[in-house]
Amino acid sequence: MNKKVLVVDDESSIVSAIAYALRREGYEVETANDGEEALVKVASFHPQVMILDVMMPKLDGYGVCRRLEDREDIGIILLTVKNDIVDKIVGLEMGADDYMTKPFEIRELLARVKALMRRVEKSSPSPDDQKNQAIVNGTLRIHIAHRTVTVKEEKLDLTPKEFDLLTILMSNPERVYTRDDLLDRVWGMEYAGGTRTVDIHIQRLRKKIGDTDQQKLQTVYGIGYKASAPEPGGLV
Repeated sequence: MNKKVLVVDDESSIVSAIAYALRREGYEVETANDGEEALVKVASFHPQVMILDVMMPKLDGYGVCRRLEDREDIGIILLTVKNDIVDKIVGLEMGADDYMTKPFEIRELLARVKALMRRVEKSSPSPDDQKNQAIVNGTLRIHIAHRTVTVKEEKLDLTPKEFDLLTILMSNPERVYTRDDLLDRVWGMEYAGGTRTVDIHIQRLRKKIGDTDQQKLQTVYGIGYKASAPEPGGLV
C-alpha cells in the first residue's frame, strides 16, 4: 500500500521543501495551499498523514481539524509559528496527533511522519485479528477488528489515538496507568509532546462516550487513569 502524505501550507517554499524531502523517502505526496483545498484533497487523495499549517487563508488548520473530527484513519501533524502551550493544546483538542513549531528541521519532521505513519498503519485491522472480539462495558462496545466504538448502538467518531487509548484502558479494567505509560503505549517513544496530551484525549473521549454518570474512564489523582470494571461478559 502506498504511503500517502498531504502537505498543507500557504507558503509555497515550505510546501516544496517538505514535499521534495518526503518524495525522496518514498512517500506519495499531494499538496494544498489553504484549508478549503486541503479538505478537497483529503476526499480525493485519502492520505494516511497530513502535515497541516495552522495559519492559512480561507480556512485555518484548526478549522480543517474541526471539519475532519469524524476521521478514523488520518494522522495530523500541525505546523505553527507560535510556541505558546495554549496553541498546542488547542490543536490537540481539535484532534491533531502531533505538532511542530516553525522553523523546524526537515529531518525531525520526517522522523515524526514516519512514527505517525507507523501508528496509523497499525490501526488498520490485520488478517490475524480476532474478527468477532469485542469489549463491552455497559452500553459501550469496542469492536476490535473493525476499530469501531458504539454507545447504545450508535457509532462514535474517534480518531486513531482516541480509539487506541480507549481500547488499552477498557482491555484492562481497574488497572491504573500512569500518564507516561499511556503516552508511550499510544503515541510511542518518538513523541515529543508532554503528558498533557493524554489528559486532553481523555477529556475528548469522555465527551464523546457521554462519560458523566457511569465514569467509565476514571482519574486516579496524582497517578493517571483507569477504566471502571465492565459488567459480566465484558469481553466477548
